[in-house]
Amino acid sequence: MTSSYENLVKCLFAACLILSATAGTAQQHNMSKEYQQPEDPAVRQKLEQWQDLKFGLFMHWGTYSQWGVVESWSICPEDEGWTQRKGPYSETYEGYKKAYENLQTTFNPVKFNPEKWVKAAKYAGMKYMIFTTKHHDGFSMFDTKQTDYKITDSKTPFSKDSRANVTKEIFNSFRKDNFMIGAYFSKADWHSPDYWWPYFPPKDRNVNYDPSKYPEKWNKFKDFTFNQIQELMTGYGKVDILWLDGGWVRPKNTIDTAVDWQRTIPYDQDIDMAKIAAMGRRNQPGLIVVDRTVAGPYENYTTPEQEVPERPLGSPWETCMTMGNSWSYVPGDQYKSSQKIIQLLIKVVSRGGNFLMNIGPGPDGDWDPEAYKRLSDIGDWMKINGEGIYNSRAVAPYSAGDIFYTKNKNSNTIYAFKLFDNKSINFPSTMEIPLEGSEKLKKVSLLGSNVKLRWRQTENGISLTLPSSANTAGLKSAACFKIEY
Repeated sequence: MTSSYENLVKCLFAACLILSATAGTAQQHNMSKEYQQPEDPAVRQKLEQWQDLKFGLFMHWGTYSQWGVVESWSICPEDEGWTQRKGPYSETYEGYKKAYENLQTTFNPVKFNPEKWVKAAKYAGMKYMIFTTKHHDGFSMFDTKQTDYKITDSKTPFSKDSRANVTKEIFNSFRKDNFMIGAYFSKADWHSPDYWWPYFPPKDRNVNYDPSKYPEKWNKFKDFTFNQIQELMTGYGKVDILWLDGGWVRPKNTIDTAVDWQRTIPYDQDIDMAKIAAMGRRNQPGLIVVDRTVAGPYENYTTPEQEVPERPLGSPWETCMTMGNSWSYVPGDQYKSSQKIIQLLIKVVSRGGNFLMNIGPGPDGDWDPEAYKRLSDIGDWMKINGEGIYNSRAVAPYSAGDIFYTKNKNSNTIYAFKLFDNKSINFPSTMEIPLEGSEKLKKVSLLGSNVKLRWRQTENGISLTLPSSANTAGLKSAACFKIEY
Protein backbone atom coordinates (compact mmCIF):
# COMPACT_ATOMS: atom_id res chain seq x y z
CA MET A 1 0.00 0.00 0.00
CA THR A 2 1.21 3.52 -0.75
CA SER A 3 0.04 6.76 0.81
CA SER A 4 -2.01 9.29 -1.13
CA TYR A 5 1.02 11.61 -0.98
CA GLU A 6 3.27 8.97 -2.57
CA ASN A 7 0.69 8.38 -5.29
CA LEU A 8 0.48 12.12 -5.96
CA VAL A 9 4.26 12.36 -6.26
CA LYS A 10 4.31 9.45 -8.71
CA CYS A 11 1.57 11.04 -10.81
CA LEU A 12 3.38 14.39 -10.90
CA PHE A 13 6.61 12.67 -11.83
CA ALA A 14 4.97 10.71 -14.63
CA ALA A 15 3.22 13.81 -15.96
CA CYS A 16 6.51 15.72 -16.12
CA LEU A 17 8.23 12.89 -17.91
CA ILE A 18 5.49 12.20 -20.43
CA LEU A 19 5.98 15.74 -21.65
CA SER A 20 9.76 15.39 -21.83
CA ALA A 21 10.16 11.80 -23.02
CA THR A 22 12.93 11.57 -25.57
CA ALA A 23 13.09 9.43 -28.67
CA GLY A 24 15.13 6.24 -28.69
CA THR A 25 18.39 8.00 -29.55
CA ALA A 26 19.98 7.83 -26.11
CA GLN A 27 23.22 6.37 -27.40
CA GLN A 28 24.01 6.40 -31.09
CA HIS A 29 26.07 3.33 -31.91
CA ASN A 30 28.30 3.85 -34.90
CA MET A 31 28.97 0.73 -36.92
CA SER A 32 32.47 -0.69 -36.79
CA LYS A 33 34.39 -0.17 -39.99
CA GLU A 34 36.09 -3.56 -40.06
CA TYR A 35 34.61 -7.01 -39.69
CA GLN A 36 36.47 -10.10 -38.56
CA GLN A 37 34.85 -13.40 -39.45
CA PRO A 38 34.63 -15.83 -36.50
CA GLU A 39 37.13 -18.67 -36.63
CA ASP A 40 34.83 -21.15 -34.88
CA PRO A 41 32.88 -23.15 -37.54
CA ALA A 42 29.97 -23.59 -35.11
CA VAL A 43 29.67 -19.81 -34.74
CA ARG A 44 29.76 -19.31 -38.52
CA GLN A 45 27.03 -21.94 -38.90
CA LYS A 46 24.89 -20.26 -36.23
CA LEU A 47 25.36 -16.90 -37.94
CA GLU A 48 24.15 -18.38 -41.23
CA GLN A 49 21.05 -19.75 -39.48
CA TRP A 50 20.46 -16.40 -37.79
CA GLN A 51 20.71 -14.54 -41.12
CA ASP A 52 17.88 -16.72 -42.46
CA LEU A 53 15.49 -15.58 -39.70
CA LYS A 54 15.39 -11.89 -40.69
CA PHE A 55 12.87 -10.60 -38.12
CA GLY A 56 13.37 -10.48 -34.36
CA LEU A 57 11.87 -9.03 -31.17
CA PHE A 58 13.82 -6.75 -28.82
CA MET A 59 12.56 -5.83 -25.34
CA HIS A 60 13.91 -3.10 -23.02
CA TRP A 61 12.35 -3.55 -19.61
CA GLY A 62 13.28 -2.56 -16.09
CA THR A 63 12.24 -0.53 -13.07
CA TYR A 64 12.51 2.66 -15.15
CA SER A 65 9.24 1.70 -16.85
CA GLN A 66 7.40 2.82 -13.70
CA TRP A 67 8.36 6.43 -14.36
CA GLY A 68 8.12 6.12 -18.14
CA VAL A 69 11.66 7.49 -18.51
CA VAL A 70 14.53 6.65 -20.82
CA GLU A 71 16.18 3.41 -19.77
CA SER A 72 19.05 4.02 -17.29
CA TRP A 73 20.35 7.24 -18.85
CA SER A 74 18.62 9.67 -16.49
CA ILE A 75 21.09 8.65 -13.74
CA CYS A 76 24.08 9.31 -16.00
CA PRO A 77 25.74 12.64 -15.02
CA GLU A 78 26.13 13.88 -18.59
CA ASP A 79 24.45 16.94 -20.02
CA GLU A 80 22.82 15.28 -23.01
CA GLY A 81 19.25 15.42 -24.25
CA TRP A 82 18.54 11.85 -23.23
CA THR A 83 19.99 12.21 -19.69
CA GLN A 84 17.65 14.99 -18.55
CA ARG A 85 16.15 14.49 -15.09
CA LYS A 86 12.61 15.76 -14.61
CA GLY A 87 10.00 15.55 -11.91
CA PRO A 88 9.90 16.05 -8.13
CA TYR A 89 13.20 14.25 -7.44
CA SER A 90 15.31 16.15 -9.93
CA GLU A 91 16.55 19.03 -7.77
CA THR A 92 19.75 17.19 -6.88
CA TYR A 93 21.57 14.38 -8.62
CA GLU A 94 21.99 12.29 -5.47
CA GLY A 95 18.32 12.68 -4.54
CA TYR A 96 17.24 11.62 -8.00
CA LYS A 97 19.54 8.61 -8.12
CA LYS A 98 18.38 7.46 -4.70
CA ALA A 99 14.71 7.72 -5.75
CA TYR A 100 15.49 5.93 -9.04
CA GLU A 101 17.19 3.03 -7.29
CA ASN A 102 14.32 2.91 -4.79
CA LEU A 103 12.01 1.95 -7.70
CA GLN A 104 13.13 -1.59 -6.93
CA THR A 105 10.88 -1.52 -3.86
CA THR A 106 7.72 -0.84 -5.92
CA PHE A 107 8.36 -2.89 -9.08
CA ASN A 108 5.47 -5.34 -9.34
CA PRO A 109 4.55 -6.26 -12.97
CA VAL A 110 1.61 -8.48 -12.06
CA LYS A 111 0.36 -8.79 -15.67
CA PHE A 112 3.59 -10.49 -16.76
CA ASN A 113 2.63 -13.23 -19.20
CA PRO A 114 5.42 -14.17 -21.63
CA GLU A 115 3.24 -16.68 -23.47
CA LYS A 116 1.07 -13.77 -24.62
CA TRP A 117 4.16 -12.11 -26.09
CA VAL A 118 5.27 -15.32 -27.78
CA LYS A 119 1.89 -15.77 -29.44
CA ALA A 120 1.88 -12.21 -30.82
CA ALA A 121 5.52 -12.27 -31.93
CA LYS A 122 5.15 -15.65 -33.60
CA TYR A 123 2.05 -14.52 -35.48
CA ALA A 124 3.96 -11.46 -36.70
CA GLY A 125 6.60 -13.74 -38.18
CA MET A 126 9.38 -12.99 -35.70
CA LYS A 127 11.90 -15.80 -35.37
CA TYR A 128 14.32 -14.70 -32.64
CA MET A 129 14.31 -12.47 -29.57
CA ILE A 130 16.74 -10.39 -27.49
CA PHE A 131 15.83 -9.49 -23.89
CA THR A 132 17.53 -6.93 -21.61
CA THR A 133 18.76 -9.06 -18.73
CA LYS A 134 20.59 -6.01 -17.33
CA HIS A 135 20.82 -2.43 -18.62
CA HIS A 136 23.41 0.20 -17.66
CA ASP A 137 21.65 1.05 -14.38
CA GLY A 138 22.67 -2.39 -13.07
CA PHE A 139 19.22 -3.68 -12.14
CA SER A 140 19.24 -7.39 -12.98
CA MET A 141 16.09 -8.87 -14.48
CA PHE A 142 17.34 -12.34 -13.53
CA ASP A 143 18.17 -14.20 -10.34
CA THR A 144 21.85 -13.30 -10.14
CA LYS A 145 23.84 -14.27 -7.06
CA GLN A 146 26.23 -11.34 -7.49
CA THR A 147 23.99 -8.50 -6.22
CA ASP A 148 20.72 -7.85 -4.43
CA TYR A 149 19.80 -5.14 -6.95
CA LYS A 150 17.59 -7.54 -8.86
CA ILE A 151 13.99 -8.44 -9.56
CA THR A 152 14.14 -11.56 -7.37
CA ASP A 153 15.39 -9.79 -4.23
CA SER A 154 13.00 -9.64 -1.29
CA LYS A 155 12.92 -5.81 -1.52
CA THR A 156 11.19 -6.17 -4.90
CA PRO A 157 7.45 -6.92 -4.52
CA PHE A 158 7.43 -9.13 -7.63
CA SER A 159 9.99 -11.43 -6.00
CA LYS A 160 7.06 -13.19 -4.30
CA ASP A 161 5.60 -14.20 -7.67
CA SER A 162 6.31 -17.73 -8.85
CA ARG A 163 7.57 -16.28 -12.14
CA ALA A 164 9.79 -13.61 -10.59
CA ASN A 165 12.87 -14.73 -12.52
CA VAL A 166 11.48 -13.10 -15.64
CA THR A 167 14.54 -13.75 -17.81
CA LYS A 168 14.23 -17.50 -17.29
CA GLU A 169 10.47 -17.39 -17.91
CA ILE A 170 10.87 -15.33 -21.09
CA PHE A 171 13.67 -17.49 -22.47
CA ASN A 172 11.80 -20.72 -21.73
CA SER A 173 8.55 -19.45 -23.25
CA PHE A 174 10.11 -18.26 -26.51
CA ARG A 175 12.37 -21.30 -26.77
CA LYS A 176 9.34 -23.60 -26.66
CA ASP A 177 8.18 -21.98 -29.92
CA ASN A 178 11.61 -22.41 -31.54
CA PHE A 179 12.78 -18.82 -31.30
CA MET A 180 16.51 -18.16 -31.21
CA ILE A 181 17.26 -16.75 -27.75
CA GLY A 182 19.42 -13.69 -27.13
CA ALA A 183 20.58 -12.17 -23.85
CA TYR A 184 21.20 -8.40 -23.88
CA PHE A 185 23.72 -7.51 -21.16
CA SER A 186 25.29 -4.15 -20.38
CA LYS A 187 29.03 -4.30 -19.76
CA ALA A 188 28.74 -1.06 -17.81
CA ASP A 189 27.04 -1.21 -14.39
CA TRP A 190 26.26 2.12 -12.76
CA HIS A 191 25.07 0.44 -9.55
CA SER A 192 28.19 -1.61 -8.94
CA PRO A 193 30.55 -0.03 -6.37
CA ASP A 194 33.40 -1.50 -8.41
CA TYR A 195 32.40 0.49 -11.50
CA TRP A 196 31.10 3.71 -9.97
CA TRP A 197 33.21 3.61 -6.81
CA PRO A 198 31.41 5.62 -4.06
CA TYR A 199 34.78 7.13 -3.07
CA PHE A 200 34.52 9.34 -6.16
CA PRO A 201 31.44 10.96 -7.68
CA PRO A 202 30.50 9.64 -11.13
CA LYS A 203 31.58 12.03 -13.87
CA ASP A 204 29.98 10.49 -16.95
CA ARG A 205 29.08 7.05 -18.35
CA ASN A 206 32.58 5.70 -17.80
CA VAL A 207 34.16 4.04 -14.79
CA ASN A 208 34.83 6.83 -12.27
CA TYR A 209 38.40 5.85 -11.34
CA ASP A 210 41.49 4.93 -13.29
CA PRO A 211 41.64 1.11 -13.48
CA SER A 212 45.41 1.24 -13.93
CA LYS A 213 45.75 3.02 -10.57
CA TYR A 214 43.29 0.73 -8.78
CA PRO A 215 43.73 -2.68 -10.46
CA GLU A 216 42.29 -4.65 -7.54
CA LYS A 217 39.00 -2.77 -7.76
CA TRP A 218 38.86 -3.15 -11.55
CA ASN A 219 39.57 -6.88 -11.24
CA LYS A 220 36.62 -7.14 -8.85
CA PHE A 221 34.42 -5.57 -11.49
CA LYS A 222 35.78 -7.91 -14.16
CA ASP A 223 35.02 -10.90 -11.92
CA PHE A 224 31.54 -9.54 -11.18
CA THR A 225 30.82 -9.14 -14.91
CA PHE A 226 32.21 -12.56 -15.78
CA ASN A 227 30.21 -14.24 -13.02
CA GLN A 228 26.94 -12.61 -14.07
CA ILE A 229 27.39 -13.61 -17.71
CA GLN A 230 28.39 -17.11 -16.62
CA GLU A 231 25.11 -17.37 -14.70
CA LEU A 232 23.21 -16.49 -17.88
CA MET A 233 25.23 -18.98 -19.93
CA THR A 234 24.72 -21.88 -17.48
CA GLY A 235 21.36 -21.48 -15.74
CA TYR A 236 18.93 -20.31 -18.43
CA GLY A 237 18.80 -23.09 -21.01
CA LYS A 238 20.08 -22.79 -24.56
CA VAL A 239 21.19 -19.25 -25.43
CA ASP A 240 22.11 -18.43 -29.02
CA ILE A 241 23.21 -14.78 -28.83
CA LEU A 242 25.10 -12.78 -26.18
CA TRP A 243 24.26 -9.16 -27.13
CA LEU A 244 26.63 -6.85 -25.24
CA ASP A 245 25.97 -3.12 -24.89
CA GLY A 246 27.96 -0.35 -23.22
CA GLY A 247 30.59 0.02 -25.91
CA TRP A 248 32.71 2.44 -23.86
CA VAL A 249 33.73 -0.55 -21.73
CA ARG A 250 36.52 -1.67 -24.04
CA PRO A 251 40.28 -1.88 -24.41
CA LYS A 252 41.65 1.59 -25.08
CA ASN A 253 43.46 0.42 -28.23
CA THR A 254 40.07 -0.33 -29.85
CA ILE A 255 38.78 3.25 -29.58
CA ASP A 256 37.83 4.78 -32.92
CA THR A 257 38.88 8.44 -32.61
CA ALA A 258 36.66 9.34 -35.57
CA VAL A 259 33.60 8.71 -33.36
CA ASP A 260 32.72 11.55 -30.96
CA TRP A 261 31.58 9.51 -28.00
CA GLN A 262 34.51 7.11 -28.24
CA ARG A 263 36.98 10.01 -28.06
CA THR A 264 35.63 10.79 -24.56
CA ILE A 265 36.59 7.37 -23.13
CA PRO A 266 39.33 8.28 -20.61
CA TYR A 267 40.58 4.86 -19.49
CA ASP A 268 41.41 1.38 -20.63
CA GLN A 269 38.28 -0.60 -19.61
CA ASP A 270 39.31 -4.06 -20.76
CA ILE A 271 37.04 -6.71 -19.22
CA ASP A 272 38.76 -9.67 -20.96
CA MET A 273 36.32 -10.50 -23.72
CA ALA A 274 38.44 -13.50 -24.74
CA LYS A 275 37.78 -15.12 -21.36
CA ILE A 276 34.05 -14.25 -21.46
CA ALA A 277 33.56 -15.54 -25.01
CA ALA A 278 35.48 -18.76 -24.33
CA MET A 279 33.37 -19.45 -21.24
CA GLY A 280 30.18 -18.67 -23.14
CA ARG A 281 31.03 -21.03 -25.97
CA ARG A 282 32.07 -23.84 -23.65
CA ASN A 283 28.58 -23.70 -22.19
CA GLN A 284 26.73 -22.60 -25.34
CA PRO A 285 28.50 -24.08 -28.40
CA GLY A 286 28.23 -21.81 -31.43
CA LEU A 287 27.27 -18.79 -29.30
CA ILE A 288 27.06 -15.58 -31.36
CA VAL A 289 28.77 -12.77 -29.44
CA VAL A 290 27.84 -9.18 -30.29
CA ASP A 291 30.30 -6.82 -28.59
CA ARG A 292 28.72 -3.72 -30.09
CA THR A 293 31.03 -1.17 -31.77
CA VAL A 294 34.19 -3.04 -30.71
CA ALA A 295 35.53 -4.33 -34.02
CA GLY A 296 37.29 -7.66 -33.84
CA PRO A 297 36.65 -11.30 -32.99
CA TYR A 298 33.80 -10.61 -30.55
CA GLU A 299 31.57 -8.46 -32.77
CA ASN A 300 30.12 -11.33 -34.77
CA TYR A 301 27.56 -9.05 -36.38
CA THR A 302 27.19 -5.28 -36.47
CA THR A 303 24.17 -3.35 -35.20
CA PRO A 304 23.21 -0.10 -36.93
CA GLU A 305 20.73 1.60 -34.61
CA GLN A 306 17.53 3.32 -35.73
CA GLU A 307 18.71 3.39 -39.35
CA VAL A 308 18.72 1.37 -42.55
CA PRO A 309 22.03 1.30 -44.47
CA GLU A 310 21.77 2.43 -48.06
CA ARG A 311 23.64 -0.62 -49.37
CA PRO A 312 24.60 -4.10 -48.14
CA LEU A 313 27.41 -4.07 -45.59
CA GLY A 314 29.28 -7.13 -46.79
CA SER A 315 29.07 -8.88 -43.41
CA PRO A 316 26.28 -10.03 -41.05
CA TRP A 317 24.32 -7.13 -39.58
CA GLU A 318 21.09 -6.19 -37.84
CA THR A 319 19.16 -2.93 -37.66
CA CYS A 320 17.75 -2.47 -34.16
CA MET A 321 14.86 -0.03 -34.08
CA THR A 322 11.99 1.00 -31.81
CA MET A 323 8.37 0.31 -32.66
CA GLY A 324 7.53 3.59 -30.94
CA ASN A 325 9.79 6.57 -30.29
CA SER A 326 11.43 5.18 -27.17
CA TRP A 327 13.35 2.02 -26.32
CA SER A 328 11.64 1.76 -22.95
CA TYR A 329 7.99 2.17 -22.02
CA VAL A 330 6.64 5.72 -22.25
CA PRO A 331 2.93 6.41 -21.63
CA GLY A 332 1.27 7.51 -24.83
CA ASP A 333 4.25 6.63 -27.02
CA GLN A 334 3.64 7.13 -30.74
CA TYR A 335 3.98 3.80 -32.53
CA LYS A 336 5.04 3.50 -36.15
CA SER A 337 2.24 2.44 -38.46
CA SER A 338 2.03 -1.18 -39.55
CA GLN A 339 2.71 -0.05 -43.10
CA LYS A 340 5.90 1.76 -42.10
CA ILE A 341 7.17 -1.23 -40.11
CA ILE A 342 6.49 -3.61 -42.99
CA GLN A 343 8.29 -1.32 -45.41
CA LEU A 344 11.23 -0.91 -43.02
CA LEU A 345 11.49 -4.70 -42.80
CA ILE A 346 11.57 -4.94 -46.59
CA LYS A 347 14.26 -2.26 -46.86
CA VAL A 348 16.46 -3.89 -44.21
CA VAL A 349 16.17 -7.35 -45.74
CA SER A 350 16.82 -6.01 -49.25
CA ARG A 351 20.20 -4.84 -47.95
CA GLY A 352 20.93 -8.28 -46.52
CA GLY A 353 20.26 -7.43 -42.88
CA ASN A 354 18.04 -8.61 -40.05
CA PHE A 355 15.40 -6.37 -38.45
CA LEU A 356 15.23 -6.32 -34.63
CA MET A 357 12.06 -4.49 -33.56
CA ASN A 358 11.87 -3.23 -29.98
CA ILE A 359 8.74 -3.15 -27.80
CA GLY A 360 9.04 -1.87 -24.21
CA PRO A 361 6.78 -3.61 -21.67
CA GLY A 362 5.02 -1.33 -19.20
CA PRO A 363 5.29 -1.32 -15.41
CA ASP A 364 2.37 -3.76 -15.19
CA GLY A 365 4.29 -6.32 -17.27
CA ASP A 366 2.36 -6.04 -20.54
CA TRP A 367 2.69 -4.25 -23.87
CA ASP A 368 0.57 -1.36 -25.03
CA PRO A 369 -2.48 -2.65 -26.98
CA GLU A 370 -1.20 -0.74 -30.02
CA ALA A 371 1.85 -3.01 -30.14
CA TYR A 372 -0.36 -6.09 -30.42
CA LYS A 373 -2.33 -4.43 -33.23
CA ARG A 374 0.85 -3.71 -35.16
CA LEU A 375 2.10 -7.27 -34.79
CA SER A 376 -1.24 -8.65 -35.96
CA ASP A 377 -1.14 -6.50 -39.10
CA ILE A 378 2.45 -7.49 -39.79
CA GLY A 379 1.55 -11.15 -39.37
CA ASP A 380 -1.30 -10.86 -41.87
CA TRP A 381 1.15 -9.44 -44.40
CA MET A 382 3.91 -11.97 -43.62
CA LYS A 383 1.58 -14.93 -44.16
CA ILE A 384 1.33 -13.86 -47.81
CA ASN A 385 4.80 -12.44 -48.43
CA GLY A 386 7.11 -14.13 -45.94
CA GLU A 387 8.70 -16.40 -48.52
CA GLY A 388 10.42 -13.34 -49.99
CA ILE A 389 11.75 -12.36 -46.55
CA TYR A 390 13.05 -15.54 -44.91
CA ASN A 391 16.14 -17.41 -46.16
CA SER A 392 16.92 -14.50 -48.46
CA ARG A 393 20.04 -12.56 -49.31
CA ALA A 394 20.71 -9.21 -50.94
CA VAL A 395 20.77 -9.06 -54.74
CA ALA A 396 21.72 -6.21 -57.08
CA PRO A 397 20.37 -3.67 -57.78
CA TYR A 398 18.95 -3.96 -54.19
CA SER A 399 16.34 -1.30 -54.97
CA ALA A 400 15.09 0.85 -57.82
CA GLY A 401 12.74 3.65 -56.80
CA ASP A 402 9.91 2.07 -54.82
CA ILE A 403 10.91 -1.51 -55.70
CA PHE A 404 13.16 -3.53 -53.37
CA TYR A 405 14.70 -6.91 -54.14
CA THR A 406 15.66 -10.08 -52.30
CA LYS A 407 16.95 -13.43 -53.56
CA ASN A 408 16.28 -16.87 -52.17
CA LYS A 409 19.66 -18.15 -51.03
CA ASN A 410 18.99 -21.68 -52.35
CA SER A 411 17.53 -20.93 -55.80
CA ASN A 412 17.43 -18.48 -58.70
CA THR A 413 14.19 -16.98 -57.43
CA ILE A 414 14.13 -13.21 -56.96
CA TYR A 415 11.43 -11.30 -55.10
CA ALA A 416 10.56 -7.73 -56.07
CA PHE A 417 8.65 -5.81 -53.39
CA LYS A 418 6.74 -2.76 -54.58
CA LEU A 419 6.04 -0.23 -51.86
CA PHE A 420 2.98 2.01 -51.91
CA ASP A 421 2.36 5.39 -50.30
CA ASN A 422 -1.04 4.28 -49.04
CA LYS A 423 -1.88 1.16 -47.07
CA SER A 424 -4.25 0.04 -49.83
CA ILE A 425 -2.64 -1.12 -53.07
CA ASN A 426 -3.51 0.29 -56.47
CA PHE A 427 -1.35 -1.06 -59.29
CA PRO A 428 -0.65 0.82 -62.49
CA SER A 429 -1.77 -0.98 -65.66
CA THR A 430 1.84 -1.42 -66.73
CA MET A 431 4.94 -1.65 -64.60
CA GLU A 432 8.68 -1.97 -65.13
CA ILE A 433 10.85 -4.06 -62.79
CA PRO A 434 14.50 -3.15 -63.42
CA LEU A 435 16.80 -6.16 -62.98
CA GLU A 436 20.36 -6.93 -63.86
CA GLY A 437 21.40 -10.20 -65.51
CA SER A 438 20.50 -12.14 -68.61
CA GLU A 439 19.16 -15.42 -67.20
CA LYS A 440 16.16 -16.83 -69.01
CA LEU A 441 12.94 -15.89 -67.21
CA LYS A 442 10.47 -18.73 -66.53
CA LYS A 443 7.63 -17.17 -64.55
CA VAL A 444 6.42 -14.01 -62.81
CA SER A 445 3.64 -14.19 -60.23
CA LEU A 446 2.08 -11.98 -57.56
CA LEU A 447 2.18 -13.48 -54.05
CA GLY A 448 -1.26 -13.74 -52.48
CA SER A 449 -3.10 -13.54 -55.79
CA ASN A 450 -4.15 -15.95 -58.53
CA VAL A 451 -4.26 -13.17 -61.10
CA LYS A 452 -2.47 -14.00 -64.37
CA LEU A 453 0.25 -11.52 -65.23
CA ARG A 454 1.44 -10.72 -68.72
CA TRP A 455 5.16 -10.12 -68.81
CA ARG A 456 8.10 -9.93 -71.13
CA GLN A 457 11.79 -9.84 -70.48
CA THR A 458 13.53 -6.68 -71.66
CA GLU A 459 17.11 -5.51 -71.87
CA ASN A 460 16.67 -3.62 -68.59
CA GLY A 461 14.53 -6.11 -66.68
CA ILE A 462 10.86 -7.07 -66.86
CA SER A 463 7.85 -5.31 -68.33
CA LEU A 464 4.56 -6.25 -66.61
CA THR A 465 0.95 -5.74 -67.62
CA LEU A 466 -1.43 -6.03 -64.68
CA PRO A 467 -5.19 -6.59 -65.07
CA SER A 468 -7.56 -4.50 -62.95
CA SER A 469 -8.36 -7.62 -60.90
CA ALA A 470 -4.89 -7.33 -59.32
CA ASN A 471 -6.22 -4.39 -57.30
CA THR A 472 -8.92 -6.52 -55.68
CA ALA A 473 -6.56 -9.15 -54.28
CA GLY A 474 -6.76 -7.68 -50.77
CA LEU A 475 -3.03 -6.92 -50.57
CA LYS A 476 -1.84 -4.15 -48.23
CA SER A 477 1.21 -1.96 -47.59
CA ALA A 478 3.53 -3.64 -50.13
CA ALA A 479 3.14 -6.24 -52.88
CA CYS A 480 5.64 -8.93 -53.77
CA PHE A 481 6.35 -10.26 -57.26
CA LYS A 482 7.98 -13.70 -57.41
CA ILE A 483 10.41 -13.91 -60.34
CA GLU A 484 11.64 -17.38 -61.24
CA TYR A 485 14.55 -18.00 -63.59
